[in-house]
Amino acid sequence: MIRWHALALLRPGDWLVLAAGAAVILLLWNHGSGGDRVLIKQGGRVFLDTTPRLDREIAVPGPLGDTLVEIKSGRVRVKADPGPHQVCVRQGWLMPGQVAICLPNRVSVERGVVRYDSLNY
Repeated sequence: MIRWHALALLRPGDWLVLAAGAAVILLLWNHGSGGDRVLIKQGGRVFLDTTPRLDREIAVPGPLGDTLVEIKSGRVRVKADPGPHQVCVRQGWLMPGQVAICLPNRVSVERGVVRYDSLNY
């Protein structure tokens, strides 16, 4: 535990370095969501790999018709699907790590976080 008399030894420049370090840590902490991705597959193949930061609607063609994927305000969902049971539509907005699968139309929407286990040069 830090004693009060030790804090008195800190000079104004020391406080500035501590504040700058805390600001860098907060900036990096908030920047951590940059690895958030949306992966849309059709028939087992990648149809689109994008970020949830771009608001748009994507029509993904399938055997039964188009599946409509909505990306809005950093959220992702299957808005409409021609499948009979609407399971993927009823799943709602996806959180990171979740997947919506529209099985009859062979479309899947995955919201994931890109994690690197090694860096290559």
